[in-house]
Amino acid sequence: MPWLAMLWMTVPDSYPAQHWRVAWVGFDMLEIAGLLTAAVLVRRSDYRDPLASIATAVLLLVDAWFDVVTAGHDVAFSLVLACMLELPLAALCAVVALRRPAVVSARAATAQWVAIRV
Repeated sequence: MPWLAMLWMTVPDSYPAQHWRVAWVGFDMLEIAGLLTAAVLVRRSDYRDPLASIATAVLLLVDAWFDVVTAGHDVAFSLVLACMLELPLAALCAVVALRRPAVVSARAATAQWVAIRV
């Protein structure tokens, strides 16, 4: 808690950033990779699909947060985008992740790994 208070008092409200475009495009590429990975794992009924799904949900939530809080004058557009795209996708990923446990028996995991390799 003291660390949060110190950050609140010392971090400037605005800061010129280098490679801003690269950061945002790279982050969106991570989201796309997460969505594609989760979709492939779900389609294959892979036991790891909840891990990819929850990681992608977290990326989408973080993206929505930072889009809105860094939007400046475009905050309305960022809110619409967050509410219509990022948050629903995050919720869908969370539902997929929670529909079955991520932890399975070692025997089932090994059997699936062998089946994929054969």
